[in-house]
Amino acid sequence: MSAAFFRHLAAGLVFAVVSVSAFAQEYKYEIGGMGGGAFYMGDVNKSTPLKGMNPSLGLVFRYNANFRIAFKGGLTWARVTGSTAGLKNAFPGGMQTAFSRNVVDLGGQFEFNFFPYSDKFAYLNTQRLAPYLLVGLGGTVATGQGRTFGGLNLPIGVGIKYKLRNRVNIGAELTVHKVLGDGLDNAQLDNPYNIIPGSVMKNGDWYTLTTLFLTWDFGPRNRKCNSTKGIEALMGLSKH
Repeated sequence: MSAAFFRHLAAGLVFAVVSVSAFAQEYKYEIGGMGGGAFYMGDVNKSTPLKGMNPSLGLVFRYNANFRIAFKGGLTWARVTGSTAGLKNAFPGGMQTAFSRNVVDLGGQFEFNFFPYSDKFAYLNTQRLAPYLLVGLGGTVATGQGRTFGGLNLPIGVGIKYKLRNRVNIGAELTVHKVLGDGLDNAQLDNPYNIIPGSVMKNGDWYTLTTLFLTWDFGPRNRKCNSTKGIEALMGLSKH
């Protein structure tokens, strides 16, 4: 076989390999907004999802490492409320209380897409629709009635995203935030039974965010080798 054949064969193989990484997402970043609902689970709501649903709003920034993996940062405001009214369990001294708090959440999350996510590169089996899992770490500040509360939170959740059109993404997400501390609600509900504190995973409050988001892609990836000729030049395979 001729030397020219081997040059073109090598160029083709390199192009196939480079394509997987160099074209892993057309754009590196996303930015946008999100909105939806928030509800609290803790001392006055042990097991009823969606109880006391309140609004939430936020901003989101995402770095797409490749088709499967993304890193997201978000800033969210939400209102959480709760009340002892109508509860079957009794609090010490027949205590009755209610609270309404403004929660600000700032955090980062790791996302894993079940399918390679893109509206292009069909030869890589990409999909416009992709469910995903997320996990991360965040900070929570709650203000309103009583003292200001601050602490870390551990978010875990699921979502689904859809490439509506080139550079436009929409999606929905459900994220549960475990607060590492007991004080998200109010002072009366901070360890109301005077139990000796144990693990932070057993003593604390939760809040859940149910959101819809819309994001815009930006930051095109630098593709120096977007053709066979370019790859040949890079690999020193072109004829002189």
